Amino acid sequence: MKKLNKFDIEFLIEALKSRKEIPLEYKYALFPTKQKEYELVYAGKMRKEDILADNEEAKAVPLQVEKIFNGKKYPLFTKNWHNFLVFGDNLQILKTFNKNSDPLIKNKIKGKVKLIYIDPPFATESDFKSKDGAKAYTDKTKGSEFIEFLRKRLIVAREILADDGTIFVHLDTKKGHYIKLVLDEIFGESNFLNEVIWQKINNPKKQSSSFGKVHDIIFVYSKSGSNTFNQIFTEYDEKYVTNTYKYIEEKTERKFGSFDLTQKGSGPIRYFGKKYGDLKPPKGKHWIWGQERIDEALKKNLIIFTKNGTPRVKKYLDEMDGKVISDLWTDILNIQANSNENIDYPTQKPEKLIERIIKASTNEGDLILDFFCGSGSTLAVAEKLGRRWVGCDIGKLAIYTTQKRLLNIDQSKDIENPKIKYGKPAKSFGVVTSGLYNLSKIFALKKDEYVDFVKRLFEIDERTKKKISGVEIDGKKREFYVKIFPYWDLKNVSVDEKYLKELHKSIGNKIDSRFYIIAPANNVDFISDYHQIGNVRYYFLKVPYQIIKELHKVQFKKLRQPQSKKNINDLDEAIGFHFIRQPEVKSEIKKIKDKIVLRIKKFESAYSKDETGEKLVNFGSLAMLLVDLNYNGEAFLMTDYYFADELLDINKDKTDDEIKAELKKKRVIKKEFIKKDCGKKIMAIYVDIYGNEFKEIFKI
Repeated sequence: MKKLNKFDIEFLIEALKSRKEIPLEYKYALFPTKQKEYELVYAGKMRKEDILADNEEAKAVPLQVEKIFNGKKYPLFTKNWHNFLVFGDNLQILKTFNKNSDPLIKNKIKGKVKLIYIDPPFATESDFKSKDGAKAYTDKTKGSEFIEFLRKRLIVAREILADDGTIFVHLDTKKGHYIKLVLDEIFGESNFLNEVIWQKINNPKKQSSSFGKVHDIIFVYSKSGSNTFNQIFTEYDEKYVTNTYKYIEEKTERKFGSFDLTQKGSGPIRYFGKKYGDLKPPKGKHWIWGQERIDEALKKNLIIFTKNGTPRVKKYLDEMDGKVISDLWTDILNIQANSNENIDYPTQKPEKLIERIIKASTNEGDLILDFFCGSGSTLAVAEKLGRRWVGCDIGKLAIYTTQKRLLNIDQSKDIENPKIKYGKPAKSFGVVTSGLYNLSKIFALKKDEYVDFVKRLFEIDERTKKKISGVEIDGKKREFYVKIFPYWDLKNVSVDEKYLKELHKSIGNKIDSRFYIIAPANNVDFISDYHQIGNVRYYFLKVPYQIIKELHKVQFKKLRQPQSKKNINDLDEAIGFHFIRQPEVKSEIKKIKDKIVLRIKKFESAYSKDETGEKLVNFGSLAMLLVDLNYNGEAFLMTDYYFADELLDINKDKTDDEIKAELKKKRVIKKEFIKKDCGKKIMAIYVDIYGNEFKEIFKI
């Protein structure tokens, strides 16, 4: 650790005064932290304490219910429990779970999760580009970003895991060795249980300069050293049975094998009884069974003797559980393109793989969390195995794919007997959003619910709630007082100059230099962020919120949706929160002979510029089109999806910048649907790059 001398101190004082960035080498000197015996060090690594704290980059944000699937069709798992599918940045979601104050999940998730399984994006497409087109990691900065991206989430996830919980982290060989060190640091090397090698393919592709790649890595850790573990067995292979159970009992025709009853080393002195001349084990060995068990086995004729008089135990094949599963899994292959299980989602994992993990580490009724849920395999298998679940993803495609998978789960294959259908409806679950909010739903909340929501949204500490000169103060934001404007009572009143003067007359000389007012944007008559009276600035926290730069060190960053399938696993993080602003869409649908044609003439995001300041033109902000060709009027069950580059027939090998350029050129998108594939209604959901949606229903 660097020790500060007087020159360092002078430099730091000057840097703080001039608001200059402080070099990384001063980090541990200024903010000492207890180091592990060894740990991975890399650029941009944050202190654990800073990650767990709500900071400018990632903080707990409220949850908003989009839809609850319940009632007779989707019964409750247990009283007061819905499963949850959450759309948003999983770091913010995890922090919300950890904070444990949101009424939707309070005391239901934190400390109660028995299994976390995650299959995070191993790295982005751009991380692994080389001149010949092969994937080869070159960018060290992006490498450290990936490690820290995952580490932050793992640190918070550990806080949510039950004390007797287990975590499975699924990776490939590109990053596995780095993340192993991170997991040792977070969970403790002593809590490392397994490195599972999953051989996902039998026939590797030919490599020009290396061995064929056939496996992924799954690291398994307990939180405290006390965890659920159910032994898993598989059927013996034919060769093992032939070589091991090679005898057939004449009377019963049962197959059996004989197994050694001795073990190396000294042990208790036991005999086979007087009938066998008080038979002793060979020198340097001992009998592995106690006297009582030996005598019982002799009575049941389960002991056989070889020609030289050595006793061996008889074991019947039909009484064996099977082969004990090791940490090398070679009996489950990746999903094939023609498999009934394939739902056309990149990175989808086989249900058999997830089944093994869930059965080994949980019991019925236990809670499972997957915060990179993707195609929803973990949630679907948890549902079939009678476990409760919570899934999160930042991708709209993932949310709609998973929603359909769960709503149609009765038509999918059974876990225990894949030849038949599962045949049961999904238990009640809620689709929830985090960090991207529907404004009308906020104002539809009851008074107390609205107050609670905006307090959590703007991080108001309600412990400081009080009255000043008869004025109700709802709490503090940092060290300054906050008032929630009671628009439900003051129907014809706005936050205008008259209102502020009256407020200032009552409290102006009893408060600090800053005061916050939370109010609907339509009820605030000021365009500016604040209005000053005397020495007090009255700041407006409007709903919907336009960021006040003076209050935030870091600019809010919107959720980002991919415009190409190849970028579906791009790492992305959201900062702060945003409100849904529907894109503007002009479209038409026509029957042309045996086809139904959907033409999209205009698609413009409500946000006129992207985060770089570049103007977004027609189709420039289109991310994807999701379609339900047989819309039933109740739930959107996606039948087709198209990314922007596919809709515009853009070469998949083009770079993101080239795709962006192509998007600007196109003026009309035509997509043809075969008539026989359509029902009486079609529902289309147009998604922009920020996760905003425009929904449209066509009658056919």
